[in-house]
Amino acid sequence: MMILKKTACLTLTAVLLTLAAGCGSAPVPAASPANGASSTAPAPKPEPKKDEPLKTVKFSEVIRSIFYAPHYVAMQKGFFKEEGLNVDMNTAQGSDKGAAALIAGVADISLVGPETAIYIYNQKGDKTLKIFHQLTMKDGSFLLSRNKADAFKWSDLEGKSVIGWRPGSAPQMVLNNKLLQEKVGKVDVVTNIASTAMAGAFTSGKGDYIQVFEPIASALEKEGKAYYATSVGQAFGAFPETSYVATSDYIKNNPETVQKFVNAVAKGAKWLSNASPDEIAEALTPFFEGTPKDVIIQSIDRYKKQDTWPAVPELTADQFETLQKVLIDNGVLKPEQKIADMSTVVDMSFVKNIGKAGK
Repeated sequence: MMILKKTACLTLTAVLLTLAAGCGSAPVPAASPANGASSTAPAPKPEPKKDEPLKTVKFSEVIRSIFYAPHYVAMQKGFFKEEGLNVDMNTAQGSDKGAAALIAGVADISLVGPETAIYIYNQKGDKTLKIFHQLTMKDGSFLLSRNKADAFKWSDLEGKSVIGWRPGSAPQMVLNNKLLQEKVGKVDVVTNIASTAMAGAFTSGKGDYIQVFEPIASALEKEGKAYYATSVGQAFGAFPETSYVATSDYIKNNPETVQKFVNAVAKGAKWLSNASPDEIAEALTPFFEGTPKDVIIQSIDRYKKQDTWPAVPELTADQFETLQKVLIDNGVLKPEQKIADMSTVVDMSFVKNIGKAGK
């Protein structure tokens, strides 16, 4: 259990990562029928067309982070509702849990690391997963240090301890690959602390560095509990970290719903790219209650500067190759398990139909 010092920031840290939000809109109820008119009365004016009930999509996000801002914008600005969808959202706290929710049928769509589709495929089970929208194209974590330094060098991590993410998770593998690329010597990367407890462990004295997402990174900095070292995503480069995924059966049986879902997220991303910082902060605040406005704005600014959200949310063959290479380098995928035909676990047809008539 996370032990926190009594500061507003740390209370916020605990709340942010343990949220299991149900932020979807309720279905629109049907209007009551009008009273019948007598046969001799003038013909009544036609009633306005009644709204069709929204279709509920059970949605699971991997964690709560501003890294996924386009999705929250789509919810808050009503873009899902415009597409006829009600998103019933919960927070899984891990791609493995998000994938398990799909397999168990308790989620229709999950926002997880795309590697989960590869893992499930290689298990040769009854169900397979397919990636249908690539939301982020960089790792979303930032490395913070306990002590302030003039300039960060990767060699600074030698002999130090880093509170990181669970083994096999995308941020853990990206960090590990970067350490290999930089030929950094022995680093003690702690991977057995739950994501909800990482910030508390760091502020209570564990670790020399911590690898966290926004808005936790900016919140820790604002309270003077940590100092910015580097963006892991920017340092590593392009990487398809987080995707929308569903079972092959769900996609086959609900193509219109999947298309509408993709359309809504695309609207959210477009709005996010054009809105002012104040407008963005207002839209995201309901999902990060208690988070100061300046922390939200700084978080968004950091993610925008590293080109987190691609203009075209498509997982390409080159990106899929990069993903599988990282998995192999980290020992979680055997070379013989590499998927040659990405269409086995990827369907980008919905992304290619964004904005087209007759969807």
